[in-house]
Amino acid sequence: MALDTRLRGYERSLFKLCRAAHREFRPATAATLQRGKRGAYNAHRAAFTAGMIYQQLINGLMLGASYALVAIGYTLIFGVLNLLYFAHGEIFMVGAFVGLFLVVYAGANIYGALAGAMVACAIIGVLSVFVAIRPVPKDRPLAPLISTIGLTIVLQNLAVYFIGGQQLAFPETIKQTLYHVGPVTVSSTQIFILGVAIGLMILLWLFIERTKMGRGIRAVAENHETAALLGVDVNRIILVTFIIGSGIAGIAGVLDGLKNSSISPFMGLSAAVKGLIVMLLGGLGNVPGAMVAGLMLGMIEILSAAYIGTTERDLFSFLILILILLFRPTGLFGTRTAEQR
Repeated sequence: MALDTRLRGYERSLFKLCRAAHREFRPATAATLQRGKRGAYNAHRAAFTAGMIYQQLINGLMLGASYALVAIGYTLIFGVLNLLYFAHGEIFMVGAFVGLFLVVYAGANIYGALAGAMVACAIIGVLSVFVAIRPVPKDRPLAPLISTIGLTIVLQNLAVYFIGGQQLAFPETIKQTLYHVGPVTVSSTQIFILGVAIGLMILLWLFIERTKMGRGIRAVAENHETAALLGVDVNRIILVTFIIGSGIAGIAGVLDGLKNSSISPFMGLSAAVKGLIVMLLGGLGNVPGAMVAGLMLGMIEILSAAYIGTTERDLFSFLILILILLFRPTGLFGTRTAEQR
């Protein structure tokens, strides 16, 4: 009897101990699990955020490459003539439509479209020299600027008259393949656009720095009279500059259509404005500066659209333009024109 009573007492004591241990263990386990879940969530969120940033940087590079190609033509022409060639955006638009027609109606591949757009836009560039640049009196500084604005209106209205004012779909000319590099996904189209744009920038830099014609362009950009006295054919250099700048703009138009899968007769205006911003950001007449500034602006726009909002994307571009004009008018990389030297 006493033994049974003692055993029942032991059982009650053991039960109380187990219940107390359970009460202490349960919240500790829940808290531990909660901390583990929170840590895993934070780690996943950090990885996702980093992957998104890397992805947006790739998208920004692709956009910035298009901006840089447009700005290169602006910069070349300004460096040689000290002229803001406003028709450059419409040359960009013409190149996109030439590439579209070659692909759709002539059955050309993307390389044929790029070559055809480059040749067509180079021809238009030469014609613009004889129509809108040379006939204009040189003693009136605003006259060439106004004539290029008139050329812009003519080209845009011709495109609307013959093609219409609606957007046209740009066909896929590259087989879409996705490549996964860590958290980043890159398509074959993005690789192609970046490759062509960067390749053109490198070739242009080598042409300007290493060839006789490139040295002539730099000499004319320094001073027309001195270059002519040294035997440089200034008129020929001007023609070559327009050929190169307009041809690159035509290629940029095709790449833009490939990137956005659509083109419009009004796409030249936005390209001209962004090219102007990039030229001012990189420095007037500074070709390497335009290359770097175009990539910078593309990444800034994409990151602002991803993390702030797409409606504020252009706001940042014009804000950068205003800040550059206020605090560094020569651009981030300095101006390379005869007046500044």
